[in-house]
Amino acid sequence: MSNAYEEYMRQMVMPMRQELTNAGFAELTTAEDVEKFMENLSGTKLVVVNSVCGCAAGLARPAVTQAVLNSEKKPDHLVTVFAGQDKEATAKMREYFEGIEPSSPSMALLKDNKVVHFIPRHDIEGMPMETVMQNILEALEAHC
Repeated sequence: MSNAYEEYMRQMVMPMRQELTNAGFAELTTAEDVEKFMENLSGTKLVVVNSVCGCAAGLARPAVTQAVLNSEKKPDHLVTVFAGQDKEATAKMREYFEGIEPSSPSMALLKDNKVVHFIPRHDIEGMPMETVMQNILEALEAHC
């Protein structure tokens, strides 16, 4: 990949990253970041596998940020990895989603590093934002 292309992509996805980080999600950009986070922090973890696609922009990111803001029950940790951008971090995080097919965008709620709720792309794409948000809110209510 050329340096010009890589720089263009970094600039293009910056607002997509900021949408989640501005809402309190920590970005994990390397496999080492993911491993350190997963192995050293306990409690509930909401993980967003971010993406450049339209359903991430129009549904996943707005739904998860609103759900987290409006939920009385909150996960202990909010993190994100960016599929297609931070490939090693995304691959490492997906190792913790045992038995679940890779999907982006997607969201996983983990408790003690075990997935207790997973929202794949097919439960995001084409759905009303309120439906996606309700899915997240119900998971937070049940597991946090």
